[in-house]
This record gives sequence, structure tokens and C-alpha cells, in this order.
Amino acid sequence: MGRRVDSRKRKPAEPVQLMLLKTRGGKRRGAGRKPKGWRSAERHETRPEHDAQHPVHVVLRVVSAVGSLRRRLAYRAIRTATLVTAVRTDFRIVHLSIQRTHVHMLVEADDKAALSAGMHGFQISAAKQLNAAIGKERGGPRRRGTVFPDRFHAVVISSPRQARHALSYVINNWRKHGEQYEAVARGWKIDPFSSAAAFQGWTEWTDGFSWILPPTYQLLVVQPARTWMLREGWQRDGAISYMDVPSARHAAP
Repeated sequence: MGRRVDSRKRKPAEPVQLMLLKTRGGKRRGAGRKPKGWRSAERHETRPEHDAQHPVHVVLRVVSAVGSLRRRLAYRAIRTATLVTAVRTDFRIVHLSIQRTHVHMLVEADDKAALSAGMHGFQISAAKQLNAAIGKERGGPRRRGTVFPDRFHAVVISSPRQARHALSYVINNWRKHGEQYEAVARGWKIDPFSSAAAFQGWTEWTDGFSWILPPTYQLLVVQPARTWMLREGWQRDGAISYMDVPSARHAAP
């Protein structure tokens, strides 16, 4: 007796490659541009035109491989970058503070191109100096790699009240992070890792109070404000004390 043959046609097996293609199709979760580096908070959008009358609050973040910026070699590296930037006539760093993972700056620029070029020049100089300093600290060759992983974050200051809050936020930022309790800054009333010593609008100045700085201390290189808001407009909303603890919500318009 012969083997019974099933007359029904069997469906051929789907090729493996085709099955793989089907499982990989469709829109991936969180579709869009892939994040770059360790952080992708700053969108790569065209920046608006810049009005020279409006100062800008800038934030720059560094990669974790750089380590804390609140140490002597990092301070010297960033100070050198402020010195290099000071030769520009269309861009000015008015105030600056160095925190562990980021730098706050209040800057003025003649226009959009000057703001971009000034920040670009500062970042290049700071990155070179930091990489060289880190290599020297480790007793090896110059560090190679990214220092600032993102575009700088910029908030345009458009009112006297915002200018006052931005000033306090930048020069008193160390109190927000509790850095005044660290050994390296203990005994200081103002942040040694900032341009606070150059600020002449402190409430305490009116009482004849002055800062006593160590003879070896080198100030960060900043320039006098030219915009009305950073020069005098901010005073409409009250003086700034070195004891003020800034709030993040006050840094925005």
C-alpha cells in the first residue's frame, strides 16, 4: 500500500531575512535626532538675532571626564580663556562663575555674529587650556577629547528685574550649591571661583566693607558692563547681598 499524498499545498516558509526586516520596521520610540554625547539638552536650532542692548546669561557644561572645575588648575585654565577673550571689542564677559560641572556667564555682544564668535573663541581656548592642564596633572600627554559637549545655553536678559536676578544668580551661585562650606572656600564671603570680587554693587559696599583678597589670588578677567541693564538698570529691583541664595526660578524672565 503506497504512501498517501496530501493534495493540499503547503505555504512556503517565509525567508529569515524578510522576517528580520519586518521586526525592525516602524518608527522607533522617541524618534528624532539621536542624542549627541552625554547630554542633549540644547536644541540645534537657529539662534534669533541679537540686540546689543540686551545682555545674555550663558551656561556651559563640561563632560564628566574633565572632573570638577572648582580646583586650582581648572580655575587657571578658564582664567586664561577670559584673558584671551578680553581682546575682543565686540564681545564682553561681564561676570562669570565656575561651578563643578558648568560655568555661568553674563556676556554682552554687538550682534548675533559677535555673540557666536565670542563664545566660540572662549570655548576653544578654555578647552585647550583644560586639556593641557589635565594632562599635566596626570603626568602624561595632553588630554584629547571633548570638553563642552553641547552648544552653549543662552537666555536673553530683557528687563531690569531679570538683570538683577541674573547677576545674583551668577555671582552667588556657589551658595545655591552649598560650596561656601567646602574647605577650599571656607573663610571667603564671596566665591573665589567667580568674578564676585569685581562686582561693585554689593549691599555691603555701602557700609564701607571691602574684600580682603590673598596677595597671590588672580582675578578672573572680566570687563565693565556697557548695557544699561547690567550697568545700572538692575538696581531698580534692589541691591544684592553676598549672603543671598539665588533661586533657579528667578533666573528666567
